[in-house]
Amino acid sequence: MTGEKKQGKPRGKAREKVQEECVFCRIVQGKIPSAKILETGSVLAFLDIAPINKGHSLVIPKAHYSGIHDIPEKEFREVAAAVKRVASAVKRATAAEGINVLQANGKAAGQEVMHFHAHVIPRFSGDNSGFKWQKRPYAEGEMQALQGKIRVELK
Repeated sequence: MTGEKKQGKPRGKAREKVQEECVFCRIVQGKIPSAKILETGSVLAFLDIAPINKGHSLVIPKAHYSGIHDIPEKEFREVAAAVKRVASAVKRATAAEGINVLQANGKAAGQEVMHFHAHVIPRFSGDNSGFKWQKRPYAEGEMQALQGKIRVELK
């Protein structure tokens, strides 16, 4: 995260304002109804109100973190474990042929609610909800150069 300001969890009045405005925080607080499917001390999973396919679920930490760069490891592991449980349950309950797990960070990545969350989406042959990614191949030597930069950032 070189050169980035780490946002982390909002505190004090800023935290209260985020929780008042964030739709997922309001769901956690019970201010907005939801079709809850799993709840633990730190994680909530519920059905998406605008599903790609029926059974499309969202898994969120109860505490507000805007994205993957902000959520602490412990909470991330708890969400990941819940995603696995929800994905298995949704697959069985919907008789889905497959499951997509999608987690976006930032508007450019398609994140609409700035509260860390994972989508669990049941998939069926012919549901016409696929991903059509445009591939952008590396130029000669470009992959190795980027590999080096990323490895430096991992230290």
